[in-house]
Amino acid sequence: MTRTSTVPAPAEVQDRWRRSDLPVAERVDALMAELTLEEKVGQLGSRWLGREDHDADDSDFAPVGGEAGAAADSDEANGADEADASRNVAPMQEQFSTGPGLEEASRHGLGHLTRIYGSTPVTPAQGAAELVRQQRVVLGQSRLGIPAVVHEECLTGFTTLGATVYPSALAWAATFDPDLVQEMAGAIGSDMAALGVHHGLSPVLDVVRDYRWGRVEETLGEDPYLVSLMGAAYVRGLQGAGVLATLKHFAGYSASRGARNHGPVPMGRRELADVVLPPFEAALRAGAASVMNSYSDVDGVPAGGDRWLLTELLRDAWGFEGTVVSDYWAVPFLASTHGVATDAEEAGVQALEAGIDVELPDTAGYGQHLVGRVRRGELDEALVDTAVRRVLTQKVALGLLDEGWTPEATVLDAADHDLDSPRNRDVARRLAEESVVLLDAGTALPLTGEGRPALGRLAVVGPCADDARTFMGCYSFPNHVLPLYPDLDLGTGVAVPTALEALRSELEGVEVAYAQGCAVTGDDRSGLDAAVAAARDADVCVALVGDLAGLFGRGTSGEGCDAEDLRLPGLQGELLEALLGTGTPVVVVVVSGRPYALGAYADRAAALVQAFMPGEEGGPALAGVLGGRVDPSGRLPVQVPQGPGAQPGTYLQPVLGAVKSGASNLDPTPLFPFGHGRAYTSFALDEARASAAEIPTDGELTASVTVRNTGLRRGTEVVQLYLHDPVASVVRPVRQLAGFARVDLEPGASAEVVFTVHADLTSFTGRDLRRRVEPGEIEVQIGTSAGDLPFRLPVRLTGPVRSAGHDRRLVSTVEQHRPKDDGHRHR
Repeated sequence: MTRTSTVPAPAEVQDRWRRSDLPVAERVDALMAELTLEEKVGQLGSRWLGREDHDADDSDFAPVGGEAGAAADSDEANGADEADASRNVAPMQEQFSTGPGLEEASRHGLGHLTRIYGSTPVTPAQGAAELVRQQRVVLGQSRLGIPAVVHEECLTGFTTLGATVYPSALAWAATFDPDLVQEMAGAIGSDMAALGVHHGLSPVLDVVRDYRWGRVEETLGEDPYLVSLMGAAYVRGLQGAGVLATLKHFAGYSASRGARNHGPVPMGRRELADVVLPPFEAALRAGAASVMNSYSDVDGVPAGGDRWLLTELLRDAWGFEGTVVSDYWAVPFLASTHGVATDAEEAGVQALEAGIDVELPDTAGYGQHLVGRVRRGELDEALVDTAVRRVLTQKVALGLLDEGWTPEATVLDAADHDLDSPRNRDVARRLAEESVVLLDAGTALPLTGEGRPALGRLAVVGPCADDARTFMGCYSFPNHVLPLYPDLDLGTGVAVPTALEALRSELEGVEVAYAQGCAVTGDDRSGLDAAVAAARDADVCVALVGDLAGLFGRGTSGEGCDAEDLRLPGLQGELLEALLGTGTPVVVVVVSGRPYALGAYADRAAALVQAFMPGEEGGPALAGVLGGRVDPSGRLPVQVPQGPGAQPGTYLQPVLGAVKSGASNLDPTPLFPFGHGRAYTSFALDEARASAAEIPTDGELTASVTVRNTGLRRGTEVVQLYLHDPVASVVRPVRQLAGFARVDLEPGASAEVVFTVHADLTSFTGRDLRRRVEPGEIEVQIGTSAGDLPFRLPVRLTGPVRSAGHDRRLVSTVEQHRPKDDGHRHR
């Protein structure tokens, strides 16, 4: 029976669902019994203040964040510190709507409050005051006093003014260092929790399938194994700090036709299961509390309305018990862009039936019309109850329904909280340093050091040389929101040394000349001559080219910033050609959100370096690598292509997509393969062996190799293990990553790396769409990239074909044994 009474619940009942000593489920049951149908529906909605002018049923793909790219091409000042930024922030009443929108939205309660800190430039104290104000409205409108969950973006850090801007997710992946990613996520979560935020919208687990897609920078690369380990590490870090992590975008978003944002995904269930879904499985095992649907349709079925994906697979098969939240406006998009519903209200019914629990960022499809549909018998109230129970379970677990909870208590230290603390900057520095990939040291790197010629004059040129914003991703606050507020003169809101500034600091005694040459985009050639002159007069030229992140076409990388091909944007290719023609050694440094085709320059460049938007400490990190103080240890999480054509777009290709053959005149061989990266020392791998020549289809083996630092300085090698299945019942990739280890070694030192590999890691989806481990020959390949695998260890799987479900082994275990060590180190 539907409850319609508005009489307050008896005190003893209220006490029951507020009692923290009772089991969560019992408390939720007690509260569910008291909620009216209207109040249940209220828990499924959200409110984003400042967006009253947005019609949630339109197809505008540039909501608040989307508009943040409007000034992306302006030359705003960089490097304002947090104190300066705070003095320039407009008064609170000018930053937030004070109209009736929240009161009306909360009339029967509310599920989420959207981006209080991350929508406008506010200090922690101002944001905290607004959080309290909004929560007080929600509490006042809710008959039972149920607070809302507060969520924020947190992909490159807490997306708010003055918070640390960490490297992009693609840069995390380039570190091949899950422990460091977990440490970063813990720091992000700590900052968010200190300001009363409960729920973070990260990590992105989309596996890259085409480098032209604008959101490549937000991903963890093109290999599902690497994405799995890095994504799970992020989840552990964020949730370990008390903030719920959201896995996105479930599922298939990154594989759109033509790499067009929101485009249709022409993918079958087999590819979905073997490439796209494993990172979500791994992150759910790490305890992820929330999942966000993808915008795209897969084979004609939009993810936001796909009951097979969101309920039958995610819930029934995988056992997920957390909340599914919609991507922003994904519910009304079922009507406005997908055309599978007549309007936002019908879209809401479809999304609820599919398995979305909470609509973000505003309520359009999940409004009170659902009450009438239930009462008319058009919608099963059990669907509403199921979604509400999940929302309330999280609110109880977060402590929001505990006796005595107040919004004020959650932000007590907000005014004094340093969002860009020395601890944060240290983590950002280490991430940036580990993420820089030395593609080829050539003849010019490092710029200084023993055995190097004296460097008198250095030319630093290019659009990424003196623009700090080029170091930061699309979802960083400086690129996502601050361009909307050029009159506030906030710069980047945090101190971000540019590459030019960092090189001048790093290379004492070296004369450093600068010329921009050209902008990231546009056709203004007026600066080319000055850049050429600077290079011609220098001993070495460092050319920093690449991207400026923005949104929906207002940048060259980021959401809605898809590329036609993989040429460097604007006139940057022309700039490189001119510089290479001077005769001065040119070090090409690409600072970008996607890999660009470098084949035209590789043979003539004096060195090649790749940095995937290395964040606020990216300038010093790059200067340290170029100067030789930092030994580069990054490895490519995506290939670097030879030419600008979009294919193959990933190393996970079958034979005819991976190697040149007589079947096509095109050569898919990359310029630099997945996993590639060099150091300023040298390494040798030897003594590779497998523990057995045969294992059963439910068994495991160990594969080991010894790595030695054969050079003259400390360095890091990333040992990688791949699996090759030469004969299978379906077409398989030539090889696929199944283990890796960062190995730090002093000169002359060695370590034995031991991988324990279960037969489950050879599993794939068969013709019957069931995952299977097949008997037969496999090959364990060990080396330092997908293109450098000197050791091939044959192993036979014996026994029957075996089914492998969601409980299968997803990762290898790795140990490092070192001479003179008393034990070993695990990863």
